[in-house]
Amino acid sequence: MQKEEKQMKDTIEIRWHGRGGQGAKTAALLLADVAFKTGKYVQGFPEYGPERMGAPITAYNRISTSPITIHSNIYYPDFVAVVDDSLLEAIDVTHGLKSEGAIVINTQLPKEEVVKHLRGYEGKVVTLDARKISVEALGKYYPNSPMLAAMVAVSGVMEKETFLKEMKASFEHKFAKKPEVIEGNMKALELTFEAIQTD
Repeated sequence: MQKEEKQMKDTIEIRWHGRGGQGAKTAALLLADVAFKTGKYVQGFPEYGPERMGAPITAYNRISTSPITIHSNIYYPDFVAVVDDSLLEAIDVTHGLKSEGAIVINTQLPKEEVVKHLRGYEGKVVTLDARKISVEALGKYYPNSPMLAAMVAVSGVMEKETFLKEMKASFEHKFAKKPEVIEGNMKALELTFEAIQTD
């Protein structure tokens, strides 16, 4: 038991809420990939339900400095990311969320409006307009890059510079023939860090 408790102290647990097609699952897998490259032990996995476009989906991350021996879903996350604010009314996104953690919500609504939907959650609430950032950086609405950067900024799971370096390498590999996509995604990440710092 003590060993498991120690592991939980070394481990950051994150739950992602989104809708099919918005990239919540991709963001969780990317975060696991980038954290792994920095020498961390990681898990990144979706909870499989109906994989329909627009259907609510949940994904998870565990990121640790020691080997991870737990393989369940995450019931008491340190951090929660909500990629679509319409889910705030549909499901209890703060369920099990630790009050010393934080929730990051993609929304265009003012924070005080969002807080009303959080069922009395007393921890830190961070809002981000991922649509505005994505459209400015990429010309289209892809919320997962801004939400990924926001989660790294809020959770402190790794240094900003390390994250940006690893993401650039990842994008260069993935979009080797589309340099403009690399530039746009990197801009989205940078803009997000700026938005979170000024929040």
